[in-house]
Amino acid sequence: MEWMTIGAFAKACRLSPKALRLYDELDLLKPARVDPDTGYRYYAVEQLERARLVAWLRRLGMPLALIHEVCGLPAGQAARELRAYWARVEAETAVRRDLAAFLVDHLSGESRRETTKMLELRYAAHSDRGHVRPSNQDTAYAGRRLLAVADGFGPAGAPASAAAVEALKSLEDEEFSAGNVLNLLEDAVRSADEAVREAAGGSAEVGTTLTALLWTGSRLALVHIGDSRAYLLRDGELFRITHDHSVVQSLIDEGRLTPEEAESHPQRMLLAKALSGDRAATPDLKLREARDGDRYLVCSDGLTRVVADERIRALLSGDLEDTVRTLVEEANAAGGTDNVSCVVADVVSPTRPPAPDS
Repeated sequence: MEWMTIGAFAKACRLSPKALRLYDELDLLKPARVDPDTGYRYYAVEQLERARLVAWLRRLGMPLALIHEVCGLPAGQAARELRAYWARVEAETAVRRDLAAFLVDHLSGESRRETTKMLELRYAAHSDRGHVRPSNQDTAYAGRRLLAVADGFGPAGAPASAAAVEALKSLEDEEFSAGNVLNLLEDAVRSADEAVREAAGGSAEVGTTLTALLWTGSRLALVHIGDSRAYLLRDGELFRITHDHSVVQSLIDEGRLTPEEAESHPQRMLLAKALSGDRAATPDLKLREARDGDRYLVCSDGLTRVVADERIRALLSGDLEDTVRTLVEEANAAGGTDNVSCVVADVVSPTRPPAPDS
């Protein structure tokens, strides 16, 4: 067997001798031989492939504990784990990018200048039982600051969804700015989680999704958990601004399913995260720029499971009240297999100038 000194091995695999000593201690990359007298480490040429993989994964920022797991897997499984890890990194990066953009604007004064535009919301909401479900477990709410949809599940799904939305409605009367809205929203979601647990009575079979937008006067703060969705229609283009917390979406993210396969997957109804009676879950929190002319849709999966995004885009036009009813009617015309709830809101300039200061 051909031996390589630690210095030669480090140079060949692009890892420092210091890193190799650490990986030896962690049982991640043990030397092939250690001199019993000097303690000097020697490596086999055959170890270079694993060492290079470790170096590449470290450059990606993967934690050492996860690298240890990945390196112990067959190549196919290792590739799937890497794909899943990177999907999580991209999602977390998107959240940090939005927050960084907000902080830059806030610290530079851009956010304060935007408030002089005096934008506001116009909104409408509609919820329907559908044609199959015995009752409506959705809760939809639209107010001057809050837009929310919650889709309850289990024997007490309706009280759970109502409790979640009710916990957020207190924000309608809160005084806040774009600078502290995410903290307030996080606190409100914590209260919503507690309210859902109380409604669920500790049952793991009871819970709710929650997708909501909170208006600051210049921006919209988004909270999302589950598979209800929020969309933005801007300049004729429709953008989904939430990511489903479902089992099939996780499989899509990991490359194990295609979107087409997910539509008929037997676990397509299973949630990966929700507000539920037996455990706490961390929602997505983001702060979004708002523009005059934007139209937002918040809806339960009773719409998105049966109406394609392109059709939703085509229907998101016209009067607000007509639009929410048309969307619900479209879902019912496609079978109405689930409760369906829609909230649609426009970002607009106010029709009247603000009252002068007294």
